[in-house]
Amino acid sequence: MRKQEIDYILTKMLDSHNNVSDLNITVGRPFQVESSGQLTGVPFDPPIEKLTPFQTEVFAMNLINQDRRLTEILLTEGSCDSSYELPGKARFRVNIFSQRGNYSIVLRKLETKIPTCKELNLPEAFFKMSAEKNGIILVTGATGSGKSTSLAAVLNEINEQKSVHVVTLEDPVEFSHPHKKATFNQRELGGDFDAFASGLRAALRQAPKVILVGEMRDRETVEIAMSAAETGHLVLSTLHTVDAGQTINRILGMFPSEEENQIRIRLAETVRWIACQRLLPKEGGGRVAAFEVMGTNLRIKDTILNGESEGKTFYEIIQAARAFGMITFDDYIVELYKESLISEETAKAYASNKGIVGRGIDTVKSERGQATTDLLGKLEVDKDYGKPATPKKPW
Repeated sequence: MRKQEIDYILTKMLDSHNNVSDLNITVGRPFQVESSGQLTGVPFDPPIEKLTPFQTEVFAMNLINQDRRLTEILLTEGSCDSSYELPGKARFRVNIFSQRGNYSIVLRKLETKIPTCKELNLPEAFFKMSAEKNGIILVTGATGSGKSTSLAAVLNEINEQKSVHVVTLEDPVEFSHPHKKATFNQRELGGDFDAFASGLRAALRQAPKVILVGEMRDRETVEIAMSAAETGHLVLSTLHTVDAGQTINRILGMFPSEEENQIRIRLAETVRWIACQRLLPKEGGGRVAAFEVMGTNLRIKDTILNGESEGKTFYEIIQAARAFGMITFDDYIVELYKESLISEETAKAYASNKGIVGRGIDTVKSERGQATTDLLGKLEVDKDYGKPATPKKPW
């Protein structure tokens, strides 16, 4: 299979639907794309009903393009990451992996235009993140929830405002930042450095003010990131966690229990913001982001140091600090419902605390003059209660 054939197939897949985020190539299925969160087959002429193991392997080998390092990683670890460019059309983050003896491929479409915080309608806290001088900022969420896009918007804000040196360590480079006020050096895993920990260690000798680490994958990376934050750098990174409390616990879980107190002290001093995000189905099609944002104050620091307890959880502290730019997922989801961006069913399905979201929805309905319960007709007084029954007539 030649590059022109690969490019033709990828172009056809991209153009088949609107809002394509992923291309999926799996044995036993046709070529598929993920559009607005739904997997859909792509028609070809002649039709391809089911891809064969040979077809997916040939496709995979062409994407690897005789790269010895990637081939070795795929054979020894069972999967490998790379990038692919469709000239003038799109760039992709590629993951090739083995499943039941066959190869499957998922290509994540990367946006070429650098997004802004305003265009993405990000919470006000993201503007405050770009103004931070040092510390750690984490954006967390499931795979495909838009973490890299949000971080790119924060970096763009820094690029517009500050004359600083920014070093990024990515796998692969997703957004290519132009030099505006800031100077960008973007390094790609595999080509420019061999592991996030070694790349981050080297970055400390490259005189950056801001460091982006694609993902906090291991204990060593977290440890060096904390050291960088303690020495005056602003470190931005991602984690696969669902909320702020779980993010702190995940980091603590990377270290042995005897080091826990020391790590808690370091985290309390270095963490500036934790933003968690989820993508929800939007009314009328597409998706909309929901956020949980936790900043830092004395109560947050105390809870990081001593752990959560009754009446002193991260959730409750974030709820109480809404005036300072913090917000829980549940409050954000109610706001999305209030703006008619999501349905009531979606709001309740994605809620962390269904009771809180339910009460929030009832408040919104009351403001709109809508009924908040369907029991009204069932609660009428039975006027015949206690009266003697009317005798039935014999005919």
